[in-house]
Order: sequence, then C-alpha cells, then structure tokens
Amino acid sequence: MTTPDAPQNPPAAPGGWAPPGAPPFGTPSGAAPASSGAYAPPAGYAAPQGFGMPAAPAAPSRPPAPSRHGSGLGLTALVLALVATLGATVGGAIAGFNIGLGAGKGLAYLPMDGSWDWSILTPVRDWVLLGEVSFWFGTVLGVWALVQGIVATVSRRGRGLGIAAIVVAAIGPIVFGGVVQGVLMSGLAAGTGIGG
Repeated sequence: MTTPDAPQNPPAAPGGWAPPGAPPFGTPSGAAPASSGAYAPPAGYAAPQGFGMPAAPAAPSRPPAPSRHGSGLGLTALVLALVATLGATVGGAIAGFNIGLGAGKGLAYLPMDGSWDWSILTPVRDWVLLGEVSFWFGTVLGVWALVQGIVATVSRRGRGLGIAAIVVAAIGPIVFGGVVQGVLMSGLAAGTGIGG
C-alpha cells in the first residue's frame, strides 16, 4: 500500500525520455554532445576517489627460472671445503704427533713453576712450521669455500652443493682442532714414555 503523498511515478526529464547512457537532464551547458551517444562527464568533473575500474589482478609469482650456468660454482665450493678440512687436518695431525714425540722429553723435565722455555721446540721446529702452514692453508681455503658456497646457494648455481660446502667449511676448524689436539697428546705420551 502506498501513501497518498508519494507520487506513483518519478517526474520525466525535461525534453522527454532519455536513454540510460545519456545525461538525465540533457547536455550540460558549455559541453558538446558526445558523437557516439555515450555519456561524457561535464568539463572539469573528476570522479571521487575510490571509484572507477578495478585494478587488474597481479600476475601470479613464479619461482625463479633455473640457472643456465649449472652447478659448477657449488661443486667447486664443496671441493675446496673438503680439501681445506682434510688437507689441514692430515697435515696438522702429522705435525702434532711429531711435535709431541720430539718435545715430549723436554716437557717432562720442564719445572712446574709455570715458566715456559721455547727452546723445547727447537728440535721440532720443522714440524711446528708444518703445523702452522697446515693451519693457515685450511683457514684460507675454508674461508674461500665458505664464501663461494654462500654465493652458489644465493645465486642457485649448485644450491645443494653450496649448502654442503658451507656445512663442511663451518665444521672444518672443529675437526682440525680436535684431531690435532688428540694426536699431539698421543705424541707427548709416546715422547715422554708415560704410556709404557
């Protein structure tokens, strides 16, 4: 049921019926009628913010394409890490045992007052030099392998091999220190005659 005050039909636009695409009250003053029959906003009119065509959806992201360079960078990093760890450990172990063997007697006769006599290492100075060279050889190659492994991992040029190189280069100093200390103690025990 309708109220008596409300009009039944809205009033017609002046000038007759207008198609849905045309302005409701004719052409605005000063504006030329659109030649295609489509509605054109009046001059100086700007649409309110937030209105308009929705933005096109963003293209789905794709994983980066595999590198064409192959896995040579990661493989090189892994080989460097293995050479650094094994080479330094073997060289340090040989040097450590011979240092302990040659300096064992001098250490056994060293007074317990806390003083240290560097002349104890004189007979084994060549082995001490080999131990130092092994340490620095492993350090330089290990750092190189670590950096190259990180680059290979980030640039996806042998990512798995690069991660393996990072792990081997990181545990290399631990392996070196543990093995050299154990072998040095064995050499000292054999050099002093404590073991039997």
